[in-house]
Amino acid sequence: MVLLRPDLPSIDEVKDFVSPAPPDYDRAEQLFIQILTTENLDRQVIAKQGKEDVKLAVKEFETALEIALAIAYTNRATPESENRFLQRILYRINRLNFIWYKDLNEYTNERSLYVRWVRDRIEEPWQAWESAQIDLNLNNLSADDIKAALIARGDDDLAPPISANKRYLRHEMTLESYRHLIAIASLDGLVESSRLCHLLGGASNEIQATLIRVLLEEYGNGRLSRKHSTFFAEMMAELNLDSTPEAYLDLVPWEVLASINHNFLLTQCKRNFLRYIGGFTYFEIVGPSVYQDYIAAAARLELSETAKGYWELHVKEDERHGQWMLHNVSLPLVDMYPQHAWELVLGYDQDKYMSGRAGDAVVKIIQNSTFN
Repeated sequence: MVLLRPDLPSIDEVKDFVSPAPPDYDRAEQLFIQILTTENLDRQVIAKQGKEDVKLAVKEFETALEIALAIAYTNRATPESENRFLQRILYRINRLNFIWYKDLNEYTNERSLYVRWVRDRIEEPWQAWESAQIDLNLNNLSADDIKAALIARGDDDLAPPISANKRYLRHEMTLESYRHLIAIASLDGLVESSRLCHLLGGASNEIQATLIRVLLEEYGNGRLSRKHSTFFAEMMAELNLDSTPEAYLDLVPWEVLASINHNFLLTQCKRNFLRYIGGFTYFEIVGPSVYQDYIAAAARLELSETAKGYWELHVKEDERHGQWMLHNVSLPLVDMYPQHAWELVLGYDQDKYMSGRAGDAVVKIIQNSTFN
């Protein structure tokens, strides 16, 4: 990667840095939010023609960024503050790919070279770190082996065993914790499947048609009243939660943000198409078993149909979507890209790992919930 900011130290140069006072990551994030809407950002930062207050903001932000990168991805431990900061910065950039129907000035720097540099500065070491978390020795599999691996994984994840997390959700989760869970899930639930839109343009074939069909059902076939996010918003209203998109961003653990940012990366880089499809296949297959946990909890808590309607809708539709993704998308792609088809399995396994990590983080939070 060619750095636009060659004056900055590399991760190797600062990996042993020990700060007597850790950076104020919340302040650094607020500075980055200001930077995102700075007029003529590239000229001010890259060409170093900026006003003094812009220079100071950029310098303070970049100092925090470099320290966070050094701590997050060069140590065996997984530091909470640094991972949270880095994933929130990535999310601040990635969200610019969506229309939020708010101030259009938020998009002033959506194609900024500097913003792209910040994104790449985080993504490169983060993705290398993520790749080290799972077994990547898949590229020697034959096409038949890959198909068998995908089918076997799909069968296993249709009805996974009852884990400690599933047992807690079904039998122990309180109403307070249920509301907390919904608040965290709303970050994705209120804009559901929007990232899939990045992959729908291009040549027409049966694979593209199936993906469009999945998206159309997620979007209620163009009827807002039937769109899945509408059911999510109704569920939130029934639970006296704010259904404004991103209202509960500050509650979302970094592990959930990492899954969201990972999917942004895969959908924005078409070379990662197979990895995304593998991950999306897992998501659609495993979904109904997770939603059954939430339905069981809602029934035990004696919640209304509205307060659990989103989950019931998903059980019905995602059982179908999972099979479409496996048999009408993933398996045909093995035949279309036999030399690269192992990436489907990689995407499946990586999404499963990251989703499990995110689920563990959410359960840990809501078990100790003080949400009101």
